[in-house]
Amino acid sequence: MNTDPIADYLTRVRNAIKANHRVVEIPASNLKKEITKVLFDKGYIANYKFEENGPQGTIKVALKYHPITKISAIRSIDRISRPGYRRYAGTSNMPRVLNGLGIAILSTSHGVMTDKEARQQNVGGEVLCYVY
Repeated sequence: MNTDPIADYLTRVRNAIKANHRVVEIPASNLKKEITKVLFDKGYIANYKFEENGPQGTIKVALKYHPITKISAIRSIDRISRPGYRRYAGTSNMPRVLNGLGIAILSTSHGVMTDKEARQQNVGGEVLCYVY
């Protein structure tokens, strides 16, 4: 039984990077789709595709690697807020990942966005993960 689908999503991406896979398939949900869009917009993944097969559907994520060194664009992807311990951040205590080089993905009342966008819109929310 999977009790934390976001942690499962991040673990599938992390494992695919360690195995040098080009594409990873993940069971879809609306929150996972929004996280995927943020990762694509910020340049951490090469492409994505939402497929409607079965009741749930899947997300196919094409991972991004450096063409010469074969190092992934995602060095680390960590779950911050968990079902047993939710972490929230207001506008005054918004996290900065690697002093602004990475991103924190937040779930806010205005949708899923990065820490920088949340600061600009002056909203807080649940810190889902750190990516760098």
